[in-house]
Amino acid sequence: MKKKKILAAVLAATSIYWGAGTEDASAYQSIFPNTGYSWVGDTMPFYDGENFRIFYLEDLRDGDMGFHPWSLMTTKDFTEYHNDSRVIPYVNEEFAPDGALGTGSVVQDKDGLYHAFYTGFNWRTTPREHIMHAISRDLVSWQKLPEDSFQGSKPYIYDDTFRDPNVFYNADYDEYWMLITTRNQKPCGVIALYTSKDLKHWEDKGVLFENDMGSDANMECPTLVKYGDYWYLTFSDQWPARVVHYRMAKDSKGPFEKPAQDYFDASGFYAGKLAQDKNDLYLVGWTPTKWDGLDNRPTDWAGNMVTHQLKQRADGTLYPVPVTKVTERLHKEETLTPLTQSGNVTAADRDYHFSGNGYADVVMPKLNGIRKITGRFTPSGQKGKFGLMFNVGPRQTGSLNLVFDQSKQQVAFYNTDTAKINKAKPELSVPVSLQPGESYDFTLLIDDTVAVLYVNDQMALSTRMYALPEHQWGIFSTDSEVSLTELHSSTF
Repeated sequence: MKKKKILAAVLAATSIYWGAGTEDASAYQSIFPNTGYSWVGDTMPFYDGENFRIFYLEDLRDGDMGFHPWSLMTTKDFTEYHNDSRVIPYVNEEFAPDGALGTGSVVQDKDGLYHAFYTGFNWRTTPREHIMHAISRDLVSWQKLPEDSFQGSKPYIYDDTFRDPNVFYNADYDEYWMLITTRNQKPCGVIALYTSKDLKHWEDKGVLFENDMGSDANMECPTLVKYGDYWYLTFSDQWPARVVHYRMAKDSKGPFEKPAQDYFDASGFYAGKLAQDKNDLYLVGWTPTKWDGLDNRPTDWAGNMVTHQLKQRADGTLYPVPVTKVTERLHKEETLTPLTQSGNVTAADRDYHFSGNGYADVVMPKLNGIRKITGRFTPSGQKGKFGLMFNVGPRQTGSLNLVFDQSKQQVAFYNTDTAKINKAKPELSVPVSLQPGESYDFTLLIDDTVAVLYVNDQMALSTRMYALPEHQWGIFSTDSEVSLTELHSSTF
């Protein structure tokens, strides 16, 4: 007890150290978490050997002059989170170089000291962005080292873009690497490489990777991780698509190859960064909220944390799946008893067959809480659409729909009435191979207003559905002959 009092006095007496906030830091159950009073922006996951410490830019939306402190959530299994609250604050002064904090990363040195490298941002200053440094012994209380800050220099000075430092120890070259999102003088988005032996003095080693997507967009929040025999480089294109891409190489310096399918999800998942524990690879990002909490409004910046687990094929390419620990925990089976069914559909226990003649659906009871819904679609023909509908109203159609579309070879999210999807454009979509006679397993994970669909070891589709909770849902077909078998719903 005496030691705790002494430590508290030391922390209170110095202005360069700070700890967690005063909010309730008890563990809580979630699969797509936020704090309940703020939103999760860019994540910076760090595995400490036992737990994932997921640092993130906290979007408080409180109107303060400064914004986006680094905050921290801790999890062991991606189903329960401990909120450590704010750990690195912004400086609420007009011309402070860290008037706002940006994305970065955490690394542990050979002596066990933790180092956070992050972006300091202030639109009132020139340059607007700096790379900044802080240290910690416990990952919660941090000391800023302003003397270690540095800014971009030629050729990385265009538009003051110099941010998102991703630092790791590269054993292949026995040095620390820092990847930085910046721009060259074409101008074009590039990922610059800096190296160091001591995590204090950094040397510019030139461009590691230049935008190869036919645009000049910035490539935000880069990560570079070795998994198996390959190095994987990820980044998020700031425009126009705003999705997380990846490249692969046999050497950390490249050359980096673009796989045929170079992304995992649509724009409902952003700023994903790679992290790995002793066995598995993960991609941690966020799904945005929408203005005023309404389904028909534009998206905000920040929302809920979403994590995909990534699997590796024999050729080294990656694909997203639900986090194994999450699906294992969601094992309490619920009884699915249809409320109504209409059109040409036959049912037998957990199996349903749609004839393909016009529109047909099966409506299920209200959804609430955290859920896992699984099943297997098998289309017989090549026409029509089928899928899952939510916020089902009195007319037995939903206003929010996850739609399998064989003609377009995609799975899409339609923010419109089920009866109108043939004349509407989807809000989000991902390419998925859909062939007659083949079966497609799916897993849908739901936590409050976030729903993430995983399709047949191919793609994920992360969505925001405000009208999903506490409303009926269902399955449907419009002019598609398709069977849905082994439909299950489960929870904790």
